[in-house]
Amino acid sequence: MTGRQQWCDAVLAGPGGAMTDEVGVITGPLTLRTTVLPDGGRVRIEVQYEDAEEWYTLTGSPVPHRGDPAAVHSAALAAVRAGHAAEAPRQARS
Repeated sequence: MTGRQQWCDAVLAGPGGAMTDEVGVITGPLTLRTTVLPDGGRVRIEVQYEDAEEWYTLTGSPVPHRGDPAAVHSAALAAVRAGHAAEAPRQARS
């Protein structure tokens, strides 16, 4: 796969935050990172508290990207903004 392999953006988690595998729900100002995995067909989605060092797996990650990993990143940003213990998007429009 050629092209961009990672996206990273600041996001304010909505009410109820984002669900992680490691520590449960996290809230507040976060950073969301989406990385294309070596298999090329899936992405890993992680979140961290703004300005922290430790990354947490967004529950449900890794996910397939159907040829457009940026669409998965956008869908994950929208989910975290909405809150409600947001998890990785199961399907993203490409």
